[in-house]
Amino acid sequence: MDQMVVNSATIGIVISLLAYEIGVLLKSKFKLAVFNPLLISIVLVIGFLVLFRIDYESYNASAHYLGYLLTPATVSLAIPLYLQLELLKKNVAAIVGGITAGVIASMGTVLALAYLFGLSHEEYVTLLPKSITTAIGMGVSEELGGYVTISVAVIIITGVLGNIIADFVCRIVRIKSPISRGLAIGTAAHAIGTARAMEMGEVEGAMSSLAIVVAGLLTVIGASFFAPLL
Repeated sequence: MDQMVVNSATIGIVISLLAYEIGVLLKSKFKLAVFNPLLISIVLVIGFLVLFRIDYESYNASAHYLGYLLTPATVSLAIPLYLQLELLKKNVAAIVGGITAGVIASMGTVLALAYLFGLSHEEYVTLLPKSITTAIGMGVSEELGGYVTISVAVIIITGVLGNIIADFVCRIVRIKSPISRGLAIGTAAHAIGTARAMEMGEVEGAMSSLAIVVAGLLTVIGASFFAPLL
């Protein structure tokens, strides 16, 4: 058992990348939204750790280096936004208004459900940053006294679900404008949803990238007003 723990600390990155690659292959083969590479990789990694009885701390000892790529990956989202700069200037009022409405709706929904299910204050603020990127959401949750690890899980689940159902929801509610589609996805499902928006089109990807940043900033501000409400 001890040997397994030591060895696992050297292969966390390999396990993570291999699991994600399997997810990519499944997505390309079956063409179904449910085969989201991130979702598949999460399931495979958890299964691997349970099967071989590898504790999470040992796995994370090497896999956490992948987290360093989060910042440059997020910054790189500015590239498609820059390419659509003129479109942004022409629709700035509608864009800011749409993102603001989305942020308020997100936190307002959490507040309503917290009252409905009788959540404690700590549980409530843990869920408030569910729709923003992990790096910002962790800080918001910690500052408000929430459970940071649960916030991370909720943020990831929100993003994965958004990625899976984004196109379906847009078709159901008949959102046809590329700008509106991108803003909705980025505001609701942060970076993971933005990956799907980029597959839908350049404008969708650019607007979703913008929504990640603006929604994150507005959530940081708005959370301080929503947190005392429960």
